[in-house]
Amino acid sequence: MTQTKSRSRKALYIGLPLALAVAVGAAAGYLYLSTEPAYPAKIVEQANTLHEHMLSFDSHITVPLSFGSAGHEADKNGSGQFDLVKAGQGRLSGAALTIFGWPELWNGPNAPHRPTPGFVDEARHQQEVRYQIISTMVRDFPNQVGIAYTPEDFRRLNGEGKFAVFISMLNAYPLGHDLSQLDLWAKRGMRMFGFSYTGNNDWADSSRPLPFFNDTADALGGLSPLGEQAVKRLNQLGVIIDVSQMSTLALEDVARLSHAPIVASHSAPRALVDIPRNLSDKEMQLIKNIGGVIQVVGFSQYLKPLTKPTLDKLEALRARFDLQPLQGLANALMPGDAVIAIWPEARFGEYAGSLYGILEEEPKASVKDLVDAIDYTVKKVGIDHVGISSDFNDGGGLEGFKDVSEIRNVTAELLSRGYTEADISKLWAGNFLRVWEQVQKASAPVAGLTP
Repeated sequence: MTQTKSRSRKALYIGLPLALAVAVGAAAGYLYLSTEPAYPAKIVEQANTLHEHMLSFDSHITVPLSFGSAGHEADKNGSGQFDLVKAGQGRLSGAALTIFGWPELWNGPNAPHRPTPGFVDEARHQQEVRYQIISTMVRDFPNQVGIAYTPEDFRRLNGEGKFAVFISMLNAYPLGHDLSQLDLWAKRGMRMFGFSYTGNNDWADSSRPLPFFNDTADALGGLSPLGEQAVKRLNQLGVIIDVSQMSTLALEDVARLSHAPIVASHSAPRALVDIPRNLSDKEMQLIKNIGGVIQVVGFSQYLKPLTKPTLDKLEALRARFDLQPLQGLANALMPGDAVIAIWPEARFGEYAGSLYGILEEEPKASVKDLVDAIDYTVKKVGIDHVGISSDFNDGGGLEGFKDVSEIRNVTAELLSRGYTEADISKLWAGNFLRVWEQVQKASAPVAGLTP
């Protein structure tokens, strides 16, 4: 990997990236099942009719830093996986647009490089840019979109024919050690907060510690004391706690400490793909036990194991970099071997770039794979504790569910498997809205919380 690649390309190599998600998610055409319908006409008609009156909600879409700029306008059918045009075509009622901040490893002339104190400032800047993008969209298109601060707002906006934006935040890293940032962001409209992304932070351990950061698994033993305080404060603020991407011990701490239901906003069952990023049966049961919801995610590599050709390429890459053969899939999906902690930065960059380049070529999972994961989760925790998410703009996207215009394909697959319309209404929005209401009812009144 050279050091002259564009910023969007460089960002690819850690998160399974925005650049890849946008490229893969470009819709070839928006008409639902417009070519070679995969479902009987009766199912197609039922899915279309259902989405005309049913609330639907995607609990995790990342806001690209370019969203709203020339060529990426919110009100035009662009190349990305989310815009207001595609949301209307799919009849998506609303989504959690995620204000995401994470260190830019490929910034600067000597990139990639290890974290410095300035990384927190950079990640906080990303949060601010994404918040302003959302605010600008709502300001510029008031007849098409609004922010939902409460479940009642969500329903009202839907009744007005507007797309409902639910503001979420992913990754405590940009907040440093400042617990008061939670109050600030809650007052700005944040209604869900996820502690973790790739790499541990000072609040919680991640399910994907990053050796390049000198991370080790379970370094904090779950939540730090600051993270424990954050659980209490988020409960008081009426902000949903998102446990996706947390380590098992951190998730267990949240489930023990939270006095309100919790959500995994974009996760899949570990039984299908055995990686720490996915949820074990025990973890899913913990979420259920306190009334929470698992939002099953349309992320290909979390739903279907890698094919043999891809694994063979990865093994050859590992041999070239003197790494041991794979033991499971965890280090197949990210540069997670402990020895990477002592690698020079250039070696890490070359390996990470090659790894993700191989993963880009892996065939995508399908809508059927997503609904297989939904089936499994429903059987384990019940229909009242399962929902649906895409992870669009950060690696999500499947055959048949490439962008938000194609959500009815998921519904058609659910109908074809015998899910009732009442079940599907719960999966698409009802269960999440129920949790949101319970979290807000359990909160302490906070003056000026709603903007």
